[in-house]
Amino acid sequence: MSRRSERAEREQSRRHHRHVVMMIAAGVVGVALVGGAGTAWASGSLSAWLAAGPSCDERIALTVVADTAIARPVKAIAAEYDAREDACSLTEVVAQDSADTAALLASGNGSDIDAWIPDSPVWLVRMAASARSLGRDVPDLALERSIASSPVVFAAPVSGAEALAGRPLSWGDVLTGDLPALLADPEASSASLNGLQAMERATPIGQAKQFQNAMIRLSDGAPARVDAAFGSLAVSPPGTVAIASEQQVAMHNHDDASTPLLALYPSDGTLALQFPFLRMLDESELAKNLGADGKPTDDDDGGRAELEQRAQQLDALKIALWDASDRFAAEGFRDGTGGGELEQDGVIADATEVGSAAASAQVSILRTWGVVSLRSRILSVIDVSGSMEEPTITGLRRIDLLEQAAATTISQLSEAVDVGVWAFSTARVGDQDWEDLSPIEPLADEAHRTQVLDVLASLPGRLGGATGLYDTTLAAVQQVRAAYDPETVNSVLLLTDGRNEDDNGISRDQLLAELAAMAEDGQQVPVVLVGIGPDTDLESMRLIAEATGGAAYSAERPEDLKTVLTDALSQRSCRPNC
Repeated sequence: MSRRSERAEREQSRRHHRHVVMMIAAGVVGVALVGGAGTAWASGSLSAWLAAGPSCDERIALTVVADTAIARPVKAIAAEYDAREDACSLTEVVAQDSADTAALLASGNGSDIDAWIPDSPVWLVRMAASARSLGRDVPDLALERSIASSPVVFAAPVSGAEALAGRPLSWGDVLTGDLPALLADPEASSASLNGLQAMERATPIGQAKQFQNAMIRLSDGAPARVDAAFGSLAVSPPGTVAIASEQQVAMHNHDDASTPLLALYPSDGTLALQFPFLRMLDESELAKNLGADGKPTDDDDGGRAELEQRAQQLDALKIALWDASDRFAAEGFRDGTGGGELEQDGVIADATEVGSAAASAQVSILRTWGVVSLRSRILSVIDVSGSMEEPTITGLRRIDLLEQAAATTISQLSEAVDVGVWAFSTARVGDQDWEDLSPIEPLADEAHRTQVLDVLASLPGRLGGATGLYDTTLAAVQQVRAAYDPETVNSVLLLTDGRNEDDNGISRDQLLAELAAMAEDGQQVPVVLVGIGPDTDLESMRLIAEATGGAAYSAERPEDLKTVLTDALSQRSCRPNC
């Protein structure tokens, strides 16, 4: 076939794809301009002299973690780069969901990673926030511009798309429920998270509750992943759509032609997944071997040269990825600025204009989603020892900040959550260090919700004694296990500002042994601990969390308690992997 014939055939194919979409969507593909066509991030490259540094003597082993959606082309491009004569790298590309990589880095692991390509910058912000909440150092990363992108769309089955013919489809319709939609868990799907932010932007001013109610509605039976949402479309009522990226629709049609989907473009604009290149190289290590003039010092031990070579190879690989827009287009991606043409079934050829997502706003949405959506049983165990009387920089006492943060969080929890409240300090009931103030009951019972809020309001008047941490923790886990529900998440949320001070109770080693023994039957009760202020025993908290599959958070500044508490609750479904 001649090149002219090939071009004509491709153009005919593009017109056909567009015609099919326009015939069924009837105007849906028109989108409003809500922002720039793309976003670029400042380069974290090293100084100019580094780029001209020495060539490497042997191959540099690089580890790149890429989101599962883009790992395949990244792996192929990296292999081609490694094979070039001017390259001296050996690159391993690891496919991993962005949320999992963010959790790995936040937990202090992942030191062997050289670069990370998530499907949204939000995971960098989420990782940093989680690391701080966990009381860990935030990994040092440099955010580079995106290597690819993909707008978020409504996916509809071709077989039932006539139910959507002739009507514009908008995020406002999803918000109100006029457009039935399947939303995969945003903790695992950036497409869903972008969709939620688009819905938040469509929420009328002063009606934030409408957005929260929409999240609760969408979370009911939410599929775990986008591919599961695609599968559910076949058995959903006509006119139902799934929220997905354009690339996910294109690849579904490529891999499963028997159930084709159409990408329908929101009439009120949309956001796009961005795949930035994140450099994991610790440039501070290089700086240690440089003098004030930016040149190597005499006492360099040779590590500088290796870091130079690694940086050079990472920069060269990054450029190879930036230059491979055609390769990414073959996998259904637009280029890093949102442009480019696609020749894929079910999507339009020309790029649609997209707005810019706000990572900080998306982290806030994730926190709210985690609080309102999860079905669980929680025993809240709150330290009321005398040290909670200590004032903070805000002018309020620690207990006042705790009461406010807890009350705000409880008010956001859905009716599907069961909550109970204990207070603890030494010798609260005879020799017992804990006091049962409210049983674990559903918040769907308005009388119980009111009781919980009243108990929280009463905590400032219950202060006294020392911290009986170990005995209370063991008793709390036993209490939750006594009515264990295998259909939900059973957990203990323990808030304290100190360390164990009960000399008459069990030791830490005894507690850890008891917790390990109880977990052997598979009825795991994660203990999520939140330390308040600088005096908490974070080491013991982490050991308790590790023994139960929970996590230990730290609000070293009590004024940060609300954010940390929300993080602790919003991530309680993913223990022990988040």
